Amino acid sequence: MILLHTTRKELEHLSSEKAGRQATKGKHAKSTERRRLLWEHVIWPLMLDLDRSYFTLEEYHQKRNQFCTLYGVQPSSLSGGFISLVVRGVLERNHEYYSLHYRLIPYMRARAIVDIGTALKEVYSKH
Repeated sequence: MILLHTTRKELEHLSSEKAGRQATKGKHAKSTERRRLLWEHVIWPLMLDLDRSYFTLEEYHQKRNQFCTLYGVQPSSLSGGFISLVVRGVLERNHEYYSLHYRLIPYMRARAIVDIGTALKEVYSKH
C-alpha cells in the first residue's frame, strides 16, 4: 500500500474519534482530511490495482475494509470522504459502477502517484 502524506498521528486522530475523545479540528478540516485519506489510501490505489478507470461498490468496500483493518479506522468515518469525491466530480456514479473523471485517466495509465490536490485541480481546470 502506498502511503503518501499521511502520518501515523493523523491516522491515530481518526481512530481516536471512535474512542469518544474530543476532536480538535473543525468540521471542514475533518472532511478535507477524510477525503484526502480516502483518496490516497483507498480510491487511487484501488484504481492502480484494478488497472481500469471504474470500480464496483464491492471492490471499493474490500479495499476500504482492508485499509480500516490495517489502521484501526472506522469505515463510517470515511463515508463522508467518498460522498465528497462524488459531489466534487472526481468520481462519477454510473448505475453499479463508479468511474474516475476522464481527466485523471492518463495519470492512472502512467501509474503516477496523484494526491487529492492534483486530482481536484485536474477536475476543476478548463483546458
